[in-house]
Formats: sequence, C-alpha cells, structure tokens
Amino acid sequence: MNFYFAPMEGLTGYIYRNAHNAFFNKIDKYFSPFIVANQSDRFKTKELKDILPENNQGIVLIPQLLTNNAKDFIHTSKKIKQMGYTEVNLNLGCPSGTVVSKNRGSGFLSKTKELDAFLEEIFSEAASKISVKTRIGKDSPEEFYNLIEIFNKYPIEELIVHPRIQKDFYKNKPNLKVFKDALSLSKNPVCYNGDIFTVKDYKKFTVDFCSVKTIMIGRGLLANPGLINDIKNNTKLDKKLLKDFHDKIYEDYKKVLFGDRNVLFRMKELWSYMIQIFSNNAKYAKKIKKSEKLYDYDAAVLSLFREQTILEN
Repeated sequence: MNFYFAPMEGLTGYIYRNAHNAFFNKIDKYFSPFIVANQSDRFKTKELKDILPENNQGIVLIPQLLTNNAKDFIHTSKKIKQMGYTEVNLNLGCPSGTVVSKNRGSGFLSKTKELDAFLEEIFSEAASKISVKTRIGKDSPEEFYNLIEIFNKYPIEELIVHPRIQKDFYKNKPNLKVFKDALSLSKNPVCYNGDIFTVKDYKKFTVDFCSVKTIMIGRGLLANPGLINDIKNNTKLDKKLLKDFHDKIYEDYKKVLFGDRNVLFRMKELWSYMIQIFSNNAKYAKKIKKSEKLYDYDAAVLSLFREQTILEN
C-alpha cells in the first residue's frame, strides 16, 4: 500500500512535513496546502517558502493548485516545473464556503461544462503530470457519474477520491458505494481519501476494497502522526516520540513566526486533532485552548504528557 498525507491549510506546511518525515518517515507523497493559481511571475512569500525544494529535502512533495481558470493553472504549473517538480495536483475537493462561492475546489464540480473545457485546456498544454483530488459532487452523490465521464477523457496521473459531497464538509460517512463505482468506472488510477483514523478503520477498508493500492490520510495522521507505523509494523505511538515530534514543530514555528499569539494559533490548531489520542483529555484541551502566553501553553502540554496516556488505536 502507498500512503499519501493529505494537504490541510495552516497545518501541513513545510515545518510540519519535515518534522513528520524526520520522526515517522513512512509517507510516499506529501501534498502541499493549495496555492491559488494566477498570472503573477512570483509566488507569495508564504507559498514560495512552503514549496521551495530546500525546505522539502528528502520528501516527495506534490504542490496543489486551486483555480477554475485554465490559463492561471498552466502559468503557475510551469513556474512549479521550473522548481524541479514533475507533478501538480488540482484541488476539486475543498468544501470551504469562501472557496466554493468562487466556483473553486468542490464548487467547480457543479459547473460540468466549464470543468470539461478547463481540463481540456490544461491537459493540452500540460507542463507536467496532473493528478486530481476530488469530492463526488457538490450537492448530490449522483453528480459523480457525470463527473467520471469527464475525468475519463483525460490522462489524469491519479484520481484521488474523497467520497463525500461538498455539503457534507466532514460530516456523515464517506459514500463507499460511489467509491466502489469510481474504482470500476475510472480509466485512471484511483486513490482513496477519507476517514482512516485507526488501524481498525484501515483493516476494514482494505478487506472491503482489496484492489486499492493507494490511500490518502489527513485528519487521521494529524491526530496520530504514527498511524502508518502502526498499520505497517504494529508499532504503537510512543509518548516520548510524540513529545519530541511536538517539540520540533513548536521550536521551528518559534523561529519563523513573530509573537506568542501566532505560534499559539498554529499549535492550537494542531492540538485540535492530536488531543484526541490522549486519555481524559478534556481539561487539558481547555487549558491549551485558553493559553495566551507560551509559558501557559508549555505548562498545559507538559502536564498532559506527564499525566495522561496515549489511547490504544
């Protein structure tokens, strides 16, 4: 099985990716949080830092683009190719209201005529391999059957399917019936994305879908960064290793972000996932969330690691 780390805005940037690779080293491909494609000859500083090859040494990174404009996609993908990347990923999955309102991300899925024309243009001038991360529709799962006919017209490197519609956000359960149909209908390789949080989830999925060779995990890995080690080797997450991993991310954020508030914002976002794997975590989650200074945060995190255990996955 190949394992991919899903892109998550504000969470899986280069600082997190490098720490994850250094401590866990079981990911076949990382995907960058989306870059909004445009006609500029320069990337925004934040975007450039995130995909600079020197900030991503020793990992396979696939930059992800968000747009519904073919010329912007082509222009930006050419800039990315000049940096040495051989693949870009098109975001057709983001469910965020601000993205969808501009007919981008999963909002683009309801504009099938425009989407088809967009794909035709970007593949006719492709500077590199193009993979696609998609949901199964905007408003209804039935939309997928028109979408797969469109996708099948193009040589997509990999079709990464998150079998929810935009309106689900992350609620409800993945629609595995539609995913099963995606496997049989797609002319392009298919990767599964969605709700793998535990070894049990993984085992159940692979029994039901034994032909799947690639899985993308996002929230499950943010909660338990050692999940792949557990899946592959039955290696349970060690509390000291997790603390060292946390400390590496924390120290690296302190080097590049100005002020307690900015550092804490990033760390609190990460803890909204990671706290889930600790026993009796409610009071510690509250303390971390209420921290306004680094010393308050340090005390809350230290007491969590000292007093609680990691739950069996």
